[in-house]
Amino acid sequence: MRHVIYGAGAIGGTIGGRLFEAGVDVVLIARGAHYEALREGGLVLADPVRTRSLPVPVVDHPSGIEWRDDDVAMLCMKTQHTTDALDALAAAAPATIGVVCAQNGVENERLALRRFARVYGMGVMLPATHLKPGQIEAHSAAVPGILDLGCWPAGVDDGAVAVAADLRAGGFASEARPDIMRWKYAKLLRNLGNALDASCGPKARSSTLMERARDEALACFDKAGIDYASAEEDEARRGDLIQMRPIDGRRWGGSSSWQSLARGTGSIETDYLNGEIVLLGRLHGVPTPVNAALQRVAADMARRGAEPGTYPLESLEAEVS
Repeated sequence: MRHVIYGAGAIGGTIGGRLFEAGVDVVLIARGAHYEALREGGLVLADPVRTRSLPVPVVDHPSGIEWRDDDVAMLCMKTQHTTDALDALAAAAPATIGVVCAQNGVENERLALRRFARVYGMGVMLPATHLKPGQIEAHSAAVPGILDLGCWPAGVDDGAVAVAADLRAGGFASEARPDIMRWKYAKLLRNLGNALDASCGPKARSSTLMERARDEALACFDKAGIDYASAEEDEARRGDLIQMRPIDGRRWGGSSSWQSLARGTGSIETDYLNGEIVLLGRLHGVPTPVNAALQRVAADMARRGAEPGTYPLESLEAEVS
C-alpha cells in the first residue's frame, strides 16, 4: 500500500514525514512555495526531541503521480479546499483507490463518496504547526498524534486495518473503529473553539462563549438524532498520549484556524466547524447565535487578512449578549 498525502501542511506533513521515517511507501502533494521548499530541501520535521530533514517524494498535483489501484489518498487540506482537490484527484487517479479524510468537520466524507466508493473518516488529534514553507513542528511528546479511522459511514475493512497498522509503525496511536463518525462529532465539539482562539486569542477558549457554543451544538445533535462519543470516552481515548512540549522554546501557537490567520491564507475552515452547527440549527429549528457569530467574525478576519487574536473578546460577547 502506498500513502499519498494530499495537503502536506501541519497534519499531512507530520503524517507523511513519520510514515517515511518508518519505511512506509509515501508521496506528498503540496503546492506553491511549500512544494518548492519540499522539493529542494526536503521536509524539515521538528518535534520536542529532534529536528531532521526528510527527502520525502513530493509532487505539486495529483497528475504528477503514476497511480496504482491500491493507493490510499489521505486528504489533509481544509474543508473549503476539498471539492477542488477531489476534482483533481478524480481526474488523475483510478476509482479503486481508498480516500481517507484526515480532516476536521463532518462534511468531507460526503464530498469524497460522490467520487470514490472506498472512503474512510479519520479523527485527528495531532497538535502541529505549519507557518513556514517546508517546515512542520509536531508538539506532542508521547505520540505525535491519535489517528483513529473507519469506513464511512460505518464499519471496518481490511483497508482501515492496514492504514492503522502503518500509522502505528510511524509512531501514532491508531485504531480501526466501526463508529468513527461518533468520534468525529465529538472532535467537532472541541473544534468549535478554533474560531475563538483564532479571533480573540487562546484564553478565549475558557470564556463562557465556548460553553455556549458547545451547548448550541449539543442541542442540535439532540434534535437531529446525531450520536457522538461522550466527554468521558474522549478523555479516556486521549489519556496521557498527547503531551504538549515546546520545540526550541516555542510552544504550540494555536489551532488550525489560528494558523490560517497567521499565514494570511485568505480563508478559514469555520464554515464547516461552527458553520456545521449553524446549518444543523437551521435545519432543525435550534437557535445558534454564538456559533453564527464565531463563523461570521472568523471569516471576516480571514478575508481582511487580520492577525489572529486581535478581535476583542468583549466585542464578541456583546454581539451575542
